[in-house]
Amino acid sequence: MAAKKTLVVRQTGSQIRRPASQAATLKGLGLGRIGRERELEDTPAVRGMIRKVAHMVEIVEK
Repeated sequence: MAAKKTLVVRQTGSQIRRPASQAATLKGLGLGRIGRERELEDTPAVRGMIRKVAHMVEIVEK
């Protein structure tokens, strides 16, 4: 079986003064503070969550 693809996501923007749904999306991604990184499985659901908060996160190349 092939290895699962992963993404490393880093939070670059604050969730302060953002809609509650965007703050909840960051929490769902395992983020919450600027500079925090998480390695997540590359699935359509995770990609959609990243797209929703794209202005506050970046995908890190490792």
